[in-house]
Amino acid sequence: MNGSRKPMQVVIVGAGQVGLNIAASLSENHDVVVIDTNPEKVEQLTYSIDVLAIEGDGTSLETLQEAGIAEADMLIASTDDDETNLVTCGTAKTVSDAFTIARVRNEIFFNTWELSEGAFGVDFMVSTNLLTADNIARIVGLPAAVDVETFSGGLVQMAEFELTEENELVGQTVAEADQFEALTFAAIARDEDIIIPDGDSLIEAGDRVITIGEAASIRAFSRTVAPATVPDKSDDIVIVGGSDIGYHTARRLEGQDIEPRLIEQDAHRAQELAETLQHTLVLNNDATDTEFLRSENIGQVGTLITATDSDEKNLLVSLLAKDVGVQRTVAIVEDGEYAPLFEAVGVDVAVNPREVTAEEIIRFTQEGQIENLSLVENRQAEVIEIEVTEDSVLVDRPINESITDLPSGVVIGAVTRGRESIVPRGETIIKPGDHVVLFVSTHILSEVMNAI
Repeated sequence: MNGSRKPMQVVIVGAGQVGLNIAASLSENHDVVVIDTNPEKVEQLTYSIDVLAIEGDGTSLETLQEAGIAEADMLIASTDDDETNLVTCGTAKTVSDAFTIARVRNEIFFNTWELSEGAFGVDFMVSTNLLTADNIARIVGLPAAVDVETFSGGLVQMAEFELTEENELVGQTVAEADQFEALTFAAIARDEDIIIPDGDSLIEAGDRVITIGEAASIRAFSRTVAPATVPDKSDDIVIVGGSDIGYHTARRLEGQDIEPRLIEQDAHRAQELAETLQHTLVLNNDATDTEFLRSENIGQVGTLITATDSDEKNLLVSLLAKDVGVQRTVAIVEDGEYAPLFEAVGVDVAVNPREVTAEEIIRFTQEGQIENLSLVENRQAEVIEIEVTEDSVLVDRPINESITDLPSGVVIGAVTRGRESIVPRGETIIKPGDHVVLFVSTHILSEVMNAI
C-alpha cells in the first residue's frame, strides 16, 4: 500500500472540537484552511497547527472564496448548527466541485439525505446522534470496556480496559496476563504516556490496557478485567434521558435483543417514547430522585446510561446511581473538556459525541488509504486497518523481520485473510490482500503509511 497520495485542498468550517480534531489530523498530509466566526479560535489555530485560519461566516460565498473553495477538493462543515452546515455545503456547490461533508444531529436531515443522493448539496453526511448511540451500544456490550471499535467486518475488535487496584492482572507482567491466543496487548496508557509493552512490562493499577484481537478473545479477556459483580451478559440496562441519543441507544439495544428501561422526566416525551420503542419499558419520573431509584431496584442493574441534554444532570445521575449500587455508568458529555473530570470522579465511561463525530469524518477522509481507524487517548495513537498490496514492506516476510522496517511505536494487532482471522506471531507471513490492524503512535503515522 502506498500512503503518499497527492495532498488535498481541504476547507473546514467550524473550529470547535470536531473541526479542530479533523484539522489536526488532515494538516499532516494535506493543505487545510479552517473558517470560524470566533476570532479567539482563529488566533489559537494559527499558532497551534499548520493550517490557514480565516475569521468569517462559512455560509458566506465571499468567505468560502477567500478560503479557496473553487480549487478545493473537499469541504467539511463541522459547526454545532445543522442548518449552518447544510447551507455551507449548498453554497460551496454553487462555485465548486469539492466533495462536501456535513455533520448533523437532527435525524430528519439525515433521513432526507439518505433517501435522496446529494440532498442539501451534501455528498457525505455524518449523524452525530446515531454514531454516539452505536458507540454506546458497543461499549455496554463488553463488560468493563471503556472504548470498543470493530474492524475487518466485525472479525476483529479493539477494546480499552481500565484496571483498578483490585484487578488480578495488576502486578503481573504482560506475558503472565496474556493467556488468550487470539489477542494482542497493543499498548498501555499510563497517566499521559502511551507505552508499547513487551512481555516483561509490568501492569500497574490505573493503567488503561489497549487490546486488539478476535471478538471472542476480547470478550473472554474482558471477564478477567470486570469485577465479579458485573453481570456476564449486559442485558440489564437503564437509560436515563429520552433525548435523541437516548432514544437511538434504546433502539440499538433492542436490535441486540436487549429490553432496556428508559427513564424520562417529561410526561409528553415519555409517552412518545413508549409508543415508539416496542421493547423498552419507559418510566416517567425524575432520575435524580433516589427514592425512585431504590424503588425500581436501579442499584441492581448492570449498566446505567445517562443521556439527558445536560452534562451536569448526566454527572449527577451517574453519581447517584453509583451511590445506590449500580456497577457501571456510561455518561454522555457534550463538553469534551469535562470528559476526564467525569471519569475522575467516578463515572466509568464518558462518551463525547463530538469526539465520536470527528473520528468518523477522519475515518471517511482516509478511505482508499485506510480501511478503518479509531483514535486512542486523545489522538496520541490510532488503531488503523489497511489492506496490504504487493509493494508493502509487510508482504511475503515474517512479521518479526518486516516490523524492523517500521519505526518503533507500531504494533501489528490482527491479520485477516478473507473471512479468516490469523493470529499475528513473529513467524506469521502476510500476503497481498490481507487486512492488517495496527496500533500506531500518531506522530509516526505518515512515516508508517509511506512504508505499508
